[in-house]
Amino acid sequence: SHPPLCPPGIKCGGVLSAPSGNFSSPNFPGLYPYETECTWLIVVAEGSSVLLSFSHFELEYHDACAYDYLQVYNGAARDRGNLLGTFCGHSPPPPFSSAWHVMAVVFRSDRHVAKHGFAAAYRKGSREGWWSLSIRPSILFHHPHHPCLLADACGGQLTGLSGEITSPRYPESYPNDAECRWSIGGASGGGPLTLVFADFQMEGGQGCGFDYVALFDGPTVTAPRLGRYCGSARPPRTVSSTPHLLIIFKSDFNIGGRGFKAHFYSAGECQEVFTTIKGNFSSPQYPSFYPNNLKCQWSIQLPPGYRVKVFFLDMELEGRSSLTGGCDYDHLSAFDGGTENGSLLGRWCGRESLAPVTSRSNRLLLVLHTDRNTAKRGFSISYVGVVPMNVSCTRTDFHIQIPVQSLAQLERNRIYLGTPSCAAQVVGRNFKIHTRFDTCGTESQRRNNTSVIVSTLYIDFSVGDQEDIHQYEVQCEPKRKEASVTLIAGPDPSRLSQAENLVDAQQREGEAMDAREIKSQDTSDIVFISICILAGLLMVIAVVGLVLL
Repeated sequence: SHPPLCPPGIKCGGVLSAPSGNFSSPNFPGLYPYETECTWLIVVAEGSSVLLSFSHFELEYHDACAYDYLQVYNGAARDRGNLLGTFCGHSPPPPFSSAWHVMAVVFRSDRHVAKHGFAAAYRKGSREGWWSLSIRPSILFHHPHHPCLLADACGGQLTGLSGEITSPRYPESYPNDAECRWSIGGASGGGPLTLVFADFQMEGGQGCGFDYVALFDGPTVTAPRLGRYCGSARPPRTVSSTPHLLIIFKSDFNIGGRGFKAHFYSAGECQEVFTTIKGNFSSPQYPSFYPNNLKCQWSIQLPPGYRVKVFFLDMELEGRSSLTGGCDYDHLSAFDGGTENGSLLGRWCGRESLAPVTSRSNRLLLVLHTDRNTAKRGFSISYVGVVPMNVSCTRTDFHIQIPVQSLAQLERNRIYLGTPSCAAQVVGRNFKIHTRFDTCGTESQRRNNTSVIVSTLYIDFSVGDQEDIHQYEVQCEPKRKEASVTLIAGPDPSRLSQAENLVDAQQREGEAMDAREIKSQDTSDIVFISICILAGLLMVIAVVGLVLL
């Protein structure tokens, strides 16, 4: 065994509130005891970050760290959304920087096999220049003569779905003779990465031979180089072709600058664009807890004329603020038009059953924000494109018209009203259905004390064995000659029923009650008329009898 690099502090857990300090597993550098659980809560000044590194690490190994393990949390322990990693074996955890002023470390051993444990050092750091997501944080460089002191920090292995990186000391001038490497990627299910520079100012020079930022399309410098940048012009948006991106920052011995600030995101489950007529998606890691410090975007872009209808199948986010009553922490927002500058269609949090939301244009943007603590299950969403159509009516007929280009892949018999025998006809550039109220499955109903004619329009998008039939309710009020159309089924009805039944149950119950009232009223009218006719007949018979007598 080896003595610890820094003298051990608290033996087993506790609150560490000094600006810097050290701690280790019980009995270090001896063998740690069996069946032990220790939690260290590190708290530094508000507005600072916690910088943590390990000088020694040796725990019992298991491929899933199911026996002895050490866990590091970006905040208080036991919030699964704050878990930065679980570690065991002989490979030490990477250095960590927290996104705020609290960090927790949990050590646990089982009843078999003990090792020498770990020794760790921490100190208070500035939050300027640190990666905001902190899933796998920045590397800390040890002072050569004082191993417990930590110098400027930069670089690291970043495995989050999105995050922000900055040069050391940003926005102040970066140090001379610095070299930092950020290796981004490696998260399960991650896709290509997008890197966007928000600010950039470095020493210039032909060929960028002095200070520079270099980008590589992979985890190492042997990967294809995507660019090398210096000066004050912001580099262009960069998209990798692999789930990995390497960023190298290097400065020489003189002349500096403000440095840079950039953010990245994965094109996988956190940043997606949908162009199909229907689809579904969920928050990262759903139904497990989503990560903290995320900004994820889902953009739905459909052909002109379409609108987007979104169904919330399941949602559980962090709840409302007890102070403001608003969704100030984790929240999901919907914007019309495809950008955050569009009209806000809704902003939600907590655990709610939400009614479907429909855009006013062919584009809709959903944005998930999560803060630095308290994660929940997240959400699952389905959407469907509302087909552009014109529905009108007279006192006796329905007229339905759909542009052929909106359903260019469909044959006319895939579009029908009520029954397949009432299929659309192709007239010019439109699918058209013209039918009388007494055909094609139409029926008379009474809604809100008004007589209406109702039928169902079917649009069959099925391919092979995959049934996919969208249903629209078409309605006409004959007296006013006013027609309307409503999407009633798009995505898988069995999944949608969870979301829509809650919303529609009261409406259907009300409609059923109206129908019963109508039926009861109609029956009463028939009985009353029958009695009147019978009384009239009896009176005629009586008069005839008197005349004959």
